[in-house]
Amino acid sequence: MWKYIRRYLPIAVTGVLFMVGEVVMDLLQPGIMSQIVDDGVLGVNSGGVSDMDVIWRLGLLMIGLVLFGGLCGSLNNVFVHISAQNIGNEMRKDCFRRVMTFSFPQMDAFGAGTLITRVTNDITQVQNYISLFFRGLIRTSLLTFGSIYCMFLLNAKFGLIVVCAFPIMAGCIALCLKRAGPLFTKLQSQLDAINAIMQEDVSGIRIIKACVRETYEKLRFGKANDALIKTQLKTLVIFAFMNPAVNALMYVVVACVLLAGASEVSGGAATPGVVMAAITYTTQLLGGILMLVMLFQNISRGLASWKRVKEVLDSEPALADGDFDGAGQAQGEIEFRDVSFAYPDGGQNVLSHIDLTIHKGETVAIMGATGSGKTSLVSLIPRFYDVSGGAVLVDGVDVREYSQEALRGKIAIVLQKSELFSAPIGGNIAWGLPGASDAQIEAAAVVSQADDFIRATAQGYGTVVAERGMSLSGGQKQRISIARAVVKPAEILIFDDSTSALDLKTEAALYAALRAARPESTKLIIAQRIASVRAADRIVLLENRGIAACGTHEELMETSALYRDIYYSQFGEEVECA
Repeated sequence: MWKYIRRYLPIAVTGVLFMVGEVVMDLLQPGIMSQIVDDGVLGVNSGGVSDMDVIWRLGLLMIGLVLFGGLCGSLNNVFVHISAQNIGNEMRKDCFRRVMTFSFPQMDAFGAGTLITRVTNDITQVQNYISLFFRGLIRTSLLTFGSIYCMFLLNAKFGLIVVCAFPIMAGCIALCLKRAGPLFTKLQSQLDAINAIMQEDVSGIRIIKACVRETYEKLRFGKANDALIKTQLKTLVIFAFMNPAVNALMYVVVACVLLAGASEVSGGAATPGVVMAAITYTTQLLGGILMLVMLFQNISRGLASWKRVKEVLDSEPALADGDFDGAGQAQGEIEFRDVSFAYPDGGQNVLSHIDLTIHKGETVAIMGATGSGKTSLVSLIPRFYDVSGGAVLVDGVDVREYSQEALRGKIAIVLQKSELFSAPIGGNIAWGLPGASDAQIEAAAVVSQADDFIRATAQGYGTVVAERGMSLSGGQKQRISIARAVVKPAEILIFDDSTSALDLKTEAALYAALRAARPESTKLIIAQRIASVRAADRIVLLENRGIAACGTHEELMETSALYRDIYYSQFGEEVECA
C-alpha cells in the first residue's frame, strides 16, 4: 500500500498537521475552563470575589480556539479526502489494468463476481481505511494520550486513575477485534457470491424467464444475502457488547476521579476548576476511546479488503509477453508443429500431436464433433492459451515470442458468442479498428451482409445497441461481430462458428463478399454445416484429439468415411448420387 500512499504523502501529512492543530485546541480548552471557574467565577485567588474581566477575556480566547480548531478540522478533512480519493483512484486503475492482462484461466480462477467486488467495494473499504487512519486514528490517539498527559499535569492522582483503567479498556477492544477480524474477510467473500449471482441472473434473465426459474433464483439470491446479513449481525453484536462495556468502565473512571477530586479539594491539594478540567479530559478520553473502537472496526475491514485487492495487484500474467513486434515477416502463414494442449487443471489433452500448415491467403475450414477441439485449436493462434507441447507459429515465429499486442494485431477473430457493447452500431463495428471512417465501417457492414438491416433501423449506424446486444436478433449480432472483424486490416481472419444463426443464402453471400474483399487474408472457418465450408481450399476434420482427415471437399468425399457420414447426415445419400 505504501507505493500508493507515498505519491500523496505530502498532502496527507499536511492534513495530519491540521489535525494536530485541532487536537491541541481541544486539549487547551479544559485548562482555560479551569481558570475561568477558579479565577473568574469562584475567585479562588481573590478571596472569593468573581472577576468578570477574567471570564470575558478567557471566554473570548476559548471561542477563538474553538473556531481555529474547527478550521483546522475542516482543512484536515479536505486534505485527507483528497489523498485518500486519489490513492483509491490509482489503486482502482492499477487493479483494472492488471485484470486486463489476465489470461482466461486466471479470469476463471478469480471469477467475475469477486473481481467486480475487489475493484469496487474492496477498494472503497481501503479508501475509508486510509481516511480513517490519517484522520480518525491519529486524532483519537493524540486526543487519548494528550488527555492522559494533561491529567497528570493537573494532578498525578487523576492521571494514575486513568492509566490503571487503560489496559483493561485496551484488552477489551483487542479481544473484540480478534473475534471480529476473520468475519470481515468472510463478509467480503459473501459479497462476492452476491455479485456473482447478480451478474449471472441479469445476463441470463431471458433464460430464467423462459424456464420459469424466477422463484428458484430469488431463493438462491435470498440464501446468499441471508448469509451476508448473518455475518454482518455477528460483527455488530460483538461491537454492540463492547461499546457498553467500555462506556461502563469509563464512567467508573469518572466516578473515581470525582471521589479523588473531592478528597483533593477538601485537603486543599486541588481546586474545583481542576476537578472540572479533569472530568472534561476524562470525557474527551471516553469519546476518543469510543471513536477508536469504531475506527478499529472499519480499519479491520479495510485491512481485510486490502489483502483481497493485493491478491489482484500481485498476480502476474500467466502468459509472459514476448518482445517480437512482427516487423518484416511474411503475412498470414500459420503452422501447428506437433501441438498438444490441455486446459489448465483440465487433466487430459483436448488436442494431441497436431501438425498443420496454413498458407497465406488460404481458406481452411475446421470441422468435427462437439468437443473435438475446434475452438481450442484456433484459440492457440492469438495465444488465448499456451500449448502444452509443440509450438504454434505465425509467419514462422513462435507465438510465445510475439508481444501479445503485435500478435493479436495480426489477427481478427469472431467468437462463438457475439459480444456487443452498449454503444451505437457503428461504434461497435469500429471496435475492430479504432478511428475507422464511416466509409470503412459501412464497407465492412456490406461484406458481412449487415448494411441492409442497419440502415432499416431508426437511426442507422447511430442506433444504440441495448446491453449485451439484447435489442438485436442472433443473426444480426453475428453479422455486426463479423463486420467488426472485417474492418480490421488483419492478416488472419478466424470465424469460430460465427455464422450459425445465418441462413445458407446469407452465409453464402457473406463468404463470397469476404473472398472478394479480402483475397489476401488467411481465413479459418469453424462450422458444423458442410454447405458452409465445401468451397474452402481445405477442410480439416478433427476426431479423437487429432486430425482425422484433411483435403478439399471432393478429396474427403473419396477418402474419409467420417466426412461422408457427416455429409450424408446433412444432405442424404440420394443428393450425392444425383
